[in-house]
Amino acid sequence: MRKTATSAAAILALSLMLSACSGAATDTSSSESTAPESSETETDTEMMHEELTGTFEGTSEHAVEGTVTVSDTEIVLSGYSSDEGPDLNIYLTNGNDEDAVAAGMQIDSVVFDEASQTFTFDAMDISGYDTVVIYCDKVKAIFGSAPLA
Repeated sequence: MRKTATSAAAILALSLMLSACSGAATDTSSSESTAPESSETETDTEMMHEELTGTFEGTSEHAVEGTVTVSDTEIVLSGYSSDEGPDLNIYLTNGNDEDAVAAGMQIDSVVFDEASQTFTFDAMDISGYDTVVIYCDKVKAIFGSAPLA
């Protein structure tokens, strides 16, 4: 009987030690994993609040007017108008030439005579773009652009 009590006490002590070790390991790992996540989240949050604006200018052949505001999830046109085109689209680019449009990101089609338009998309890093371009895909012509600042 004394052996059984000693064995039970040893097993209980071993179980308590192992439980304490696993609890400490869990606490340590969770605090270690929390720190990097919070700094990543802060960086992502800062990036997500970036907002750029610009004023449209037409080309020598086409008229485009208005302002544009670009954020990580939307593009908003205000006071916008342009010459009519058969297939006008809005692009985020780096520059305002054909190569920039080809390398840029097409957002959506744009209505030439609707003053206020909003285009939404999944959150993305907009810091890689410096211009919004109104481009007619059908005739391969830039109607106007707005440098972003």
